This record gives sequence, structure tokens and C-alpha cells, in this order.
Amino acid sequence: MLTRRNWRSHTATRLLLTMSDFAVEIAVFGRAPIAGETKTRLIPALGAQGAAALHGWMLVQALANARASRVGTLTLWHTGAFAPSPLALPADLRLRAQPEGDLGQRMAAAIAASPPGVATLVVGSDCPALAPEHLRQAATALSEYEVVLIPAHDGGYVLIGMQCLYPEVFENIAWGSDQVFAQTVARLTSLNLRWLALPALWDVDQPGDLERLWREFPAACAVAHAGML
Repeated sequence: MLTRRNWRSHTATRLLLTMSDFAVEIAVFGRAPIAGETKTRLIPALGAQGAAALHGWMLVQALANARASRVGTLTLWHTGAFAPSPLALPADLRLRAQPEGDLGQRMAAAIAASPPGVATLVVGSDCPALAPEHLRQAATALSEYEVVLIPAHDGGYVLIGMQCLYPEVFENIAWGSDQVFAQTVARLTSLNLRWLALPALWDVDQPGDLERLWREFPAACAVAHAGML
């Protein structure tokens, strides 16, 4: 079992590595696109079927961008039934069920699952603007910083990366609120961790986010409205 001292020792070792020695895994978090259980805040605008169809499109987009980044091994940490999958997922995609617990506990579990000496990027499936270049920038930052974040415009974040697990970062955070990023930064500062925030991106959580999504990703509009029929 890792102790706090071991985490610190592991981090000190990691900071000596060059990027050519640096190994990273990507953990994509996503739900199975089940109508009525997925993107429920979008149901008033899209209906249950349309919201589920849109979530499926965003999840496939997130996985494609993660794979295109060529950062490292990719795993889909999922909730809901993905075997068989309702989506056209890559045959070699690693699937792992998210454990019980709040979002922080589930992200901590994904980071803890990476092998020793391998950093982890955790991303959701609600930010189609998160491009392969953003993932590469985050991975590169982890060769120097212990934690990297990409904030969301709504006060959360769309990516968190860690050289190794710092579980305190995920404790007592008001998940789902507009205080998530601020609370996380306060925790990182109190733990005296070296961290970096990259430029913020927008994600899709509320009906008000759809106009920009339709404008920048017309394919998403077509998928969502086809699902409404």
C-alpha cells in the first residue's frame, strides 16, 4: 500500500525523468448512452433519446481525440452496460467499470490503477473542444509538474493529470458545482504540490451550451436531432 511518504518519494523520482522516458495513460470517463439516464440536464431541450444520442457522439469523439493524441494507453472507465456496446468502439479499447463512490473517489481509483512510474490523464466526455493537442500539452506538463488541470468555463475542469495519486486532492470537493476548480486549486496549494492550469475550455452540461456546440460541431446537431425522431 502506498503511503504519503512513498508518494513523495515516487514524485521526486518522476521529476528527474525526461519526456522521452515519460509514460502516460489516459482514462476517459463516460456513461453508456441510455435514454433517461444520460445527460439528463439536456432532456428538456433534446428529449431522453436525443440527449442519449448526443452523449454517445461526445463519448466517441472523446475517445477518438484521446487515441489521436498518441499520448499513451487508453482506457474507458464506464458506468452502464458496454458489453455489448451500443457504440462503434475500437475493438482493442480497454474497458473498466467505474467503482462505487463520488466522482473524486472514482477518479482517484483510475489514477491508482496506473502502473508505478506511469502518470495519468483523466478526462470526461463532455468537452468536444478537448483536442489531441490539449492532451499532448497536458502530458508534457506532467514531466515538470505533479498535477495539471484544464479548467472548464463553468467552474469545473475538463482534465486533471497527476504524476501519481494524491488522494487528498479529491476529498471534500463540491462535485457538480461551480466551485470545483477553485476548491481543487486551494487543495493543491495547501498540499504544496507543483501544479499547472492550462487555458480553460468549454463543455456541454446545460441547454444553454447547445448553441455553441451546434455552431462548432454541426455533426453533433445532426446526431442529437436524429435521436429525437
